Amino acid sequence: MRAAPRDMSGAQTDRAKAQALFPNVSRETWARLDVLVTHLQKWQKTINLVAPKTLDEVWVRHIADGLQILDIAPRSARVFVDLGSGGGFPGLVLAAVLVERQGAHVHLVESDQRKCAFLREAARAMNVEVTIHNARVEAALESWPHGADVVTARALAPLKKLIALAYPLLKAGTVGIFPKGQDVESELTEATKCWTLSLELVPSRTEGAARLAVVSEVTPR
Repeated sequence: MRAAPRDMSGAQTDRAKAQALFPNVSRETWARLDVLVTHLQKWQKTINLVAPKTLDEVWVRHIADGLQILDIAPRSARVFVDLGSGGGFPGLVLAAVLVERQGAHVHLVESDQRKCAFLREAARAMNVEVTIHNARVEAALESWPHGADVVTARALAPLKKLIALAYPLLKAGTVGIFPKGQDVESELTEATKCWTLSLELVPSRTEGAARLAVVSEVTPR
């Protein structure tokens, strides 16, 4: 008599959901992301890197949410900048994939020294090369010498302020991809009072009401 299959734990189920959303991500990338999640769970005990209630759904809420940025980023994009990287989302998720893209590099901007220590240790363990800028966003972007194809930020600020923070890059032609929740329409209304911009709202693959705001051609009003 065959034994009944064991139910997957919640974490395994969550990981399987993320993999189902992105079947083309390589096995090696999933292994790097495993390392990121392990380090997140360890460091979360002493540093608040993500909202504690999201830890049980880390693979969909944080990993898959970052992976979808690459689905809509320009194919030619090589230099990515993540503002307010915190627990590495989406910056280290992007780096886990982009290590396989020749010439690609991710810059992580984070003002909290303890979070920077986490980012350095997680990146080392994942065997990915990133540049970590321990500075406030305004200071880091004041004279940015590295170029950028895509700038992103997650849970950092409303869209109006995000555009202001990222404007030194956006005005040079960088594309902004900003994951947003269900209040994105009201955020857009406020943003357009100060900015003229080209914007596309792409439905999120991880949360029904969420959108990714793709911003380009930004000028102040």
